[in-house]
Amino acid sequence: MPLSSQDVTVVTLLADPDTPTEIAQRMARTLPDRLADKSGQGRQFDVEVVSEPFTSGTEDPPTLMSRIMDRGSAENWDIVVALTDLPLHSHGRRLAVCSNHQHGLALLSLPSLGGLRLQTRARQAVEEAVLGLVGPQTTGAEGPLRSQPRPGPSVRRPAPIHPGESGEEETDDVRYVAGGPRGYLRVLAGMVRANRPWRLVPGLSKALAAALATGTVATVNSTVWSLATSMGTPRLVIATVGSVAIMIGWLIVDANLWHRSPESSPAARQRAALYNASTVVTVGIGVLVCYIGLLVINWVWALFILNDKVFASMTQNPLHATEYWTLSWFVASVATVGGALGSGLESDEAIRAAAYSKREQERRRLLHDDNGDN
Repeated sequence: MPLSSQDVTVVTLLADPDTPTEIAQRMARTLPDRLADKSGQGRQFDVEVVSEPFTSGTEDPPTLMSRIMDRGSAENWDIVVALTDLPLHSHGRRLAVCSNHQHGLALLSLPSLGGLRLQTRARQAVEEAVLGLVGPQTTGAEGPLRSQPRPGPSVRRPAPIHPGESGEEETDDVRYVAGGPRGYLRVLAGMVRANRPWRLVPGLSKALAAALATGTVATVNSTVWSLATSMGTPRLVIATVGSVAIMIGWLIVDANLWHRSPESSPAARQRAALYNASTVVTVGIGVLVCYIGLLVINWVWALFILNDKVFASMTQNPLHATEYWTLSWFVASVATVGGALGSGLESDEAIRAAAYSKREQERRRLLHDDNGDN
């Protein structure tokens, strides 16, 4: 791997737009000093961030590594670490990091780091990738020239594999995979975080308007009062689960969010299952946030509008704190169903924009276009 003059290594963080670029820009402020301290060789580092959609049109790791290699060669960068918020797969494996030590390249899939402490984990993974690429190199019996791996908190969990051992043509010499159930859950959590499910709430303005209108009317309806006071906690829980499930199912079906792979291979089915799981969890979190918001708003509205004498005359029950809570809970379920109907007024594009990251939106749009061409 060539190095710049005067023992200064230029590290380029090639990041997809949106979240990867934000993460790269934040870590670039402290990364040079941290790398210099950890390298222990008197080497200095210069870090720059380049934001561009290098994953556009593909999620194939060898193709992405070829793009990164061409980009780094054209700019004479010493080391390139590429960051993407797309999950990467190869031969049924969920990839965390792909490295090419000969050319000083690494590709990091942010979802493989999980949904918590993403900035810290991404910085650790980048540090380990860079230090591994500039570290002492050895020639093993298994394959080409490689840097001696450096264990650390991010690479300790994923298992390393060497793609060249299977005889296939690859552009990387070491991969770290997120295997097993824990790896699956970590990637799923990372995909959900990349989708930012909290954005679903303001993104569904028409559905929320319908839900609020339904809740406002239901709160002052005497029939709803009688139903709410006659329902026990188990039935209220069932109403909650049912209304949330209806809302989730309606959004997924109406906006065509369910992923159908054009391929029939086991690996393609696994990818489709992972994408669909992330969709259900993303939409589910967003709907739960909406539900809790509706419950609080209905409770405040009930405190303001209800009259204890009128309520008691209609339901034969005094209006105490328990009745306020039970009514607000039941009305939130009714309002959620009303919101599901109101979501039909939203455009499919608006729902996808609220439910998915920009990279995932582009991936699904390209997949839809390809299926349309076929």
